[in-house]
Parts: sequence; structure tokens; C-alpha cells
Amino acid sequence: MKKNISMEDIARMAKVSRTTVSFVLNDRTEMKISEVTRKKIMDIADKLDYSPHAIARSLVKGKTKTIGLVFCQQLRNIFSDVLIPQVLLGVSEITIRKDYKILFQYIEESGGRSTYYKLAREKRIDGIILSGPRSNDEDLERLKSEDFPIVLMGQIEKGNFSCSDIDNVKAAKEIVSHLILQHGHKKIAMITNAPLNYTASKFRLQGYREALSENSIKYDRELLGIGNFTPQSGYEAMRKLLSSKNMPTAVFVASDVVAFGAMGAIKKNGLRIPEDMALVGFDNVDMSKYVDPPLTTVNLPAFEIGKNVASLIIDIIEKNEIKNKEIILDTELVVRKSCGCNMA
Repeated sequence: MKKNISMEDIARMAKVSRTTVSFVLNDRTEMKISEVTRKKIMDIADKLDYSPHAIARSLVKGKTKTIGLVFCQQLRNIFSDVLIPQVLLGVSEITIRKDYKILFQYIEESGGRSTYYKLAREKRIDGIILSGPRSNDEDLERLKSEDFPIVLMGQIEKGNFSCSDIDNVKAAKEIVSHLILQHGHKKIAMITNAPLNYTASKFRLQGYREALSENSIKYDRELLGIGNFTPQSGYEAMRKLLSSKNMPTAVFVASDVVAFGAMGAIKKNGLRIPEDMALVGFDNVDMSKYVDPPLTTVNLPAFEIGKNVASLIIDIIEKNEIKNKEIILDTELVVRKSCGCNMA
């Protein structure tokens, strides 16, 4: 069995005091220690594969080297979000390089203080990456007022938070304008990706309405369905739209995953896509190019957003200079057959 290496062992081999070893290994600068001694201690620690206990180290340094990655969705909805693995890959690429750990959390609909608020107040994390911020999140504003490090994966209309996102309004406006200008649709429904207290959902609705307005098409509230992250919510919202007297000729679904459910409802109703009902999505998840017909959508750079928010939160925690606290990435319209293009 491998012996647990202690600071006393390193001190004995380096012929220095345990206090000197502690100051070096915990990167404290109060004591003047020569570079020769520092290097000697670090070389011995590396050779012995010494790893200080994380909790003890955090107590000494006042840091946990842990970031809370919080998703503002219930757990069952997180598993439906196929972009999350790309986000996690992007976040992990940065945190591994910077020697930070990630604590994964999701929002529990249980009332009272949120889980991530408790984590922050109990000093169990050094900062928070919050995905899918909501406009009515009081805990988010409270932590901001307490100067706790927070970065948003998404945007909210107030609060002046550091964030990385796309321009949801612009992207939604572009894909709805495509249905109008390239295919002549005037009766276009929308199914949101999530309830409207989620800011991404609200911004995509705004883009939809702007596209209609700029093309002299009146917004009709009866043509709006509310999704909730899942294919089932898209199926139910589309079913209601199809049963109304004012049936659309095209539908913009603000999430590919939700759009898959809408596609099922359209086909079950005996309609063809795009001949009877054009359909477009948002996110460009991998499955969107394999469904029948392949889904016209908007490419969302989830991996790059993950990298950006991880870099931002670490810079805030470590008090590094931040040149750009709001990183808005470009999107791309990905045209496939579901809108009526590429039918040859």
C-alpha cells in the first residue's frame, strides 16, 4: 500500500521547516523564500506525487478551485438538451487546463432559496456559470449585489453580467425572414424553446415578431405555442396549432429538440413537410440533419460558448483583466429540405 505523503515528509527531505513547505505548496507569499528553496520543495513534492487535501488547501487559500455549473432547467429537461455535452466539453477544456473542478447543479422547483445560492453562500464554490438565465431570478440579482463571481451562458435584459451567447433576436429574425422572403409564407406559427420567463425564449420570440413586422405581417397570438425543452412539448404545441381554425403554412420552432416533436405531430396529422407545412428549427443539433426531411435550422456554437464562459469566470475569480465581458458569437442559417429548399 502506498504511504500517504505529508508535508513533514517533504520538509524532512528538503531540510526545511514544515511551515516553509506549507507556504510554498499553498503559494503563499508572506514569507520570503528563495527560488532555489521553492524549486527544491516543488521538485520533491512532484517526485513523491504529493497531493494536498483539497479542503485543507481551500481553507488555507480561501479558494475551493471549484466552479458551479448551474442549469436553469429541471433534471428531466436537461437530459433532453442535446447541446449540453458540447457545452460541457467547452467548459472542461478550459477548467482542466486551469486546474479547476466543476460542480454540476440544476434548478429545483422547490421554493425557498435555490441550490446554487446556497452553494455560493456556504463558500463551496468560487464562482458560478449560470446556463439559461431567467428574467425573474431573484437569487441571481442578490448574488450580483454581493459581488459573487457569476457568468451567464445567455443574457438578461438588466444586471450588467459577464456572459457569452449568440444574438438570439437576430438569428430568429433571419430564419423567419427566410420563410417569408424565399418561400412566400405569410401565416407562420412559432413554438418557443421554453417558457417565456427564460430570456433566450423571449429574445427568439422578439426576433420572430420583428421578421413579421418588417414584412408587413400582423402578429397573431393564436399562432404562438409554448415549448418546454422536450420533444413532447413540441408535439403538444403543434397538435394545438393544427387543430385551430387559423392553421399556419409554416412553423418556426425555437429548438431542434422541440421541433422533432412538432415534426411528429405534423406527420401524424397526415401532412407533408415541406409541401403542406414548412418547418424550421434552431440549434443545429446533430440529429437535425438525419430526420426526414432534414431540418433547416440555426447553428449555435455551443462548444465555443462553453469555452468562453469558463474563461470569463476564471478571470473574474482570479481578478484578471477582462477586455470583453460580453462575448456574442455569430450564428449561421443552415438550409436543408424542411423549409422547402434543396428539394431537387
